Amino acid sequence: MNDFPYRLERVGIIMRPDLTDPHQVEGVLNPAAAVHPDGRVLMYPRLVAAGNRSRIGVGEVTITDGLPTGFELDDILLAADQGWEHGSDHGGVEDPRLTFIEPLGLWVMTYVAYGPLGPRPALLVSRDLDSWERWGPIQFVWEESLGTDLNLFPNKDIVWFPKSVPGPDGRECLALVHRPMWEIEGQEPDLPTGITDERAAIWISYVSLEDALRDPRALLRPWGHRQLAASEYDWEVLKVGGGPPPVRVPEGWLFLHHGVSGTIAGSSFDQQKNVFYAAGAMILSADDPGVVLARTSEPLLAPETDEERVGIVGNVVFPTAIVETTGAQGGLYCFYGMADEAIGVARIVRSAG
Repeated sequence: MNDFPYRLERVGIIMRPDLTDPHQVEGVLNPAAAVHPDGRVLMYPRLVAAGNRSRIGVGEVTITDGLPTGFELDDILLAADQGWEHGSDHGGVEDPRLTFIEPLGLWVMTYVAYGPLGPRPALLVSRDLDSWERWGPIQFVWEESLGTDLNLFPNKDIVWFPKSVPGPDGRECLALVHRPMWEIEGQEPDLPTGITDERAAIWISYVSLEDALRDPRALLRPWGHRQLAASEYDWEVLKVGGGPPPVRVPEGWLFLHHGVSGTIAGSSFDQQKNVFYAAGAMILSADDPGVVLARTSEPLLAPETDEERVGIVGNVVFPTAIVETTGAQGGLYCFYGMADEAIGVARIVRSAG
């Protein structure tokens, strides 16, 4: 990791749960974020009510000379009020990520709908960050070469690239990363062709830019699925998953991710207590974002502070958003969940050399 060109430096905490609000009694965590056209920095935290039932809120981040220093929640943006977003004894809309897809002029929020069949990816979209439209679940195109249907499996950590990229067939495409989990309750699932490791890994899929320009709802039908990155190091031995939207940097695409170690009991999408979540990063090729050029062998950020080590789920650092601010202390800042209870900020710094 010593030669990786970026590092994370803690800045502080911008949100803790308001225990007088029933929507937050089991924590605030894993937000999306964006800079509004009027210059405000907005954050969209996951708010957890009793019974681990989640909503997505919205509010404004306080910026002091370019430094994120606080947050005020304004409203609930999204609740699990659709049948496919909740089951009879569970439910929630969880872990949003937000990308402005430049060629479409469209803000696309991905989120996890914890519905009757477990966690599934879905889209919420906006032209202006003021009004939103729910587009429903993502349906991955079936591809015979995989030998299975990705839609059979739970899926999390879905995030779009902001610009078009070269696709697997040479066309300009829009790309998303996601994290299928090879679990079907009561069954031993067949892994995709060529995959021998059952641990959840990061995948990449595509949508033709031409198709999306013709009809943006093409984003709901990605294709060209392939594994991007699997667990390699001790700190991510159980599984890996994507973080915030990738950021274009001179080396390619800077892509933060999380890795998990420890022990998982029961289903991996149940709330876990004996796990250790840390944040690392990759550089993906600008010529082919399905190629990893560099990767941190050790975490850039691991649970070390009290707020990261003790909470609803202890020992969790979970990056989900990046914003760029202006001012004396302006730059790239990463928002991350802390022990499933609070939201912290880290500055992304280019390493010397």
